[in-house]
Amino acid sequence: MNRIRRTGRHSAVLFLLVTAIILAAGFLSATVSTVSGEPAAQARTTPTAARTPAATPTPGRAQSTATPAPTSQSSAAAEFDGIPVGFTEEGWPYIGDPEAPVTLHEYSDYLCPFCGRHFQTTYPLLLDEYVATGQVRLVFHDFPIPSLHPTAPIGHQAALCVAEQWPALFWAMHDALFARQSEWNQLGDPTAFVGALAEEIGADADVYADCMTAGRTGDMVDAGMADGDALGFNATPSFRLERPADGYTYDIIGAYPIERFREVIDAVLAGEEAPAEPTPEPPTLPYWADEGLAPDPERPGFTLAGDPYKGSEDAALTIVEFSDFQCPACATHALEVQPAVDTELIDTGQVRWVFKNLPLRAHAQAFAAATAAECAGDQGMFWPMHDLLFDRQDEWSTDDVDTQLAILAAELDLDVEPFTACTASRKALERVLPDLYDAEGIVSNTPTFVFLDGNSGAIYQGARDADTFVGLVERFIDTLDSQETLP
Repeated sequence: MNRIRRTGRHSAVLFLLVTAIILAAGFLSATVSTVSGEPAAQARTTPTAARTPAATPTPGRAQSTATPAPTSQSSAAAEFDGIPVGFTEEGWPYIGDPEAPVTLHEYSDYLCPFCGRHFQTTYPLLLDEYVATGQVRLVFHDFPIPSLHPTAPIGHQAALCVAEQWPALFWAMHDALFARQSEWNQLGDPTAFVGALAEEIGADADVYADCMTAGRTGDMVDAGMADGDALGFNATPSFRLERPADGYTYDIIGAYPIERFREVIDAVLAGEEAPAEPTPEPPTLPYWADEGLAPDPERPGFTLAGDPYKGSEDAALTIVEFSDFQCPACATHALEVQPAVDTELIDTGQVRWVFKNLPLRAHAQAFAAATAAECAGDQGMFWPMHDLLFDRQDEWSTDDVDTQLAILAAELDLDVEPFTACTASRKALERVLPDLYDAEGIVSNTPTFVFLDGNSGAIYQGARDADTFVGLVERFIDTLDSQETLP
């Protein structure tokens, strides 16, 4: 295990170096490749954006609608806002001159807040400056991330269903889904909402309904996800810039401002290679590990970042645990190690313990358990539910997880009706999702423990026995002011 020092309150060393040395590619971490011939990948972090979905006002072309023309016309004759639209040979919708010297492939998720920001700020400028002028053809590829946005595939299927009627309808639906992202990202089932959008943009309601009922576009959405995976994309939005004349490609990962797109596109249009990535500004500590650690005066037992904690806020060391309620190693820590940590370190005022959810994709019921713990926290019972979830892991790790979680709530004497209403709503889900974003590029496995104090920090992965873990923490506290590296 590597230990590093940081000399200032906002030093980047803690997370930049620890991540590079200790961790492999993080959960949802992004990669960027500059390709000329064989691809070469360089690990990087996606630009940070607010996790709140973009507001509904729509700039530029987003307010346009498309009226379907007679179906006898070819898609090559279709236009949207005066720009040619159609489909590639593979069936992906495009906007722009099909003979443009550069093609920009976008892999996106209609409910991704990063993608929403790109749509609101950068996409209209790309259309005006490059697509409408015939220099770039933009091809849209469906790349929803169901583990983060479980209802996003419905929107993707809907957009492709209206596209069956007329190519321009796809782009009208594309714009409407992004422009009104904040209206449907909270819906447990957005089928009716996206159906209403389809009618608003001029799609034939009966034809659209037949397409959705038959599930005709589901395979296409799956194909988009598979294509993105094959390219190594694991974050949204992701872009591949292609110069067909010589096969040169360049990948851009993240919601970059227009300036970055301009310098890359202009170089590719000129027949040159894209300029090197600018040296990023040294990152500051993330909110949850800095100011967000302060107690929330309006929600006792939780930090300002929304994370449950126990122990004194004046403790010499704060340990942030990233955990998965369905992870066997996490259960081992919770049941066999945490009691000793509580008694010897937390109850004595030496350590404050903060919990963050990191339900892994391999554990089908982990997300439901995480929301159950959050909902129990609304009734002041996060930690009892935390302990019970780990103790009874085998019982609720079934297809009947909701019923089993309600049984646990009753055993804790929770008010079951508001508890089940909470777990069935998106409120608890929206509390878990920020933890996944917070883990991005820093934590990829569970359990992971982030040690934080005023001047130094470290990351430790995996469960240890009680004596080893307690000894590790005690030695860390003893060496806070030294340069010693712990094993």
